[in-house]
Amino acid sequence: METIPGTKELVLTLDCREAPGIVHAVSTVLLEQGCNIVELKQFDDRRLGHFFMRVHVASATGEPLDEEALRRDFEPVAERFGMNWQLAQHGAKRRVMVMVSKFGHCLNDLLFRSRTGELPVEIVAVVSNHRDHQRLVEWHGIPFFHIPVTPDTKPEAETKLLELVDRFEVDLVVLARYMQVLSDQLATKMAGRVINIHHSFLPSFKGAKPYHQAYEKGVKTVGATAHYVNAELDEGPIIAQQVVAVDHTFGPEDLVAAGRDTECKALSDAVKWHCEGRVILHGNRTVVLR
Repeated sequence: METIPGTKELVLTLDCREAPGIVHAVSTVLLEQGCNIVELKQFDDRRLGHFFMRVHVASATGEPLDEEALRRDFEPVAERFGMNWQLAQHGAKRRVMVMVSKFGHCLNDLLFRSRTGELPVEIVAVVSNHRDHQRLVEWHGIPFFHIPVTPDTKPEAETKLLELVDRFEVDLVVLARYMQVLSDQLATKMAGRVINIHHSFLPSFKGAKPYHQAYEKGVKTVGATAHYVNAELDEGPIIAQQVVAVDHTFGPEDLVAAGRDTECKALSDAVKWHCEGRVILHGNRTVVLR
């Protein structure tokens, strides 16, 4: 993640077993460190007995916050409540690697939103098993890597992917309609750091041409799901979803066009929320504090 020297704003994200006094303990440390709370979102999952919190703070004095001092003072609180926690600089851009195959709509959308500052990301590399989008990527001034994948070369290709993740210090990998299945080993190694997009017809319409299958069934909505990648194909924890109403006047091509829009929106939302520290993974579910 890009660092901002002398930052005046930070984001604290945490989760732990529910217990009395969590909010008081957290806010006390923040106050003592000269923090003013700009935004606070919390969720107490009473079914699971688990507490989630995201708090955005700014300097109450106008002077830069002492991030290291805040980490030091917060550590005893985190230990007392058994917290999983992260402290990040607000507005810092995450280093993102995008992977794509032949469908370019999600890639193009991410490139545009990154270029305009709508997403807090720096796309540091694009990887594809085809060369269709090489000129587009290079026009944006981003390194493009062509890594073909066959059943025989898949292990070698994934080794190259991990080398690129290390080389470019990648925080997040985004599968923007990358039509290759990641191995269980890679999915496990990158757990919580890979986001995928797929049409929400799964598992009802598997295989080729899902929108054409949907047309044959006369569907009344189309949609898309953005989720973290895990060892189960398209079954990872869901971050964002989009749906749009359709009717009998929509042909297969119309459904494809509507589906593209939902895919772009769901994926960009998921990337934005992840990079802003709004998504907390808990088992096979996510809590999105927006």
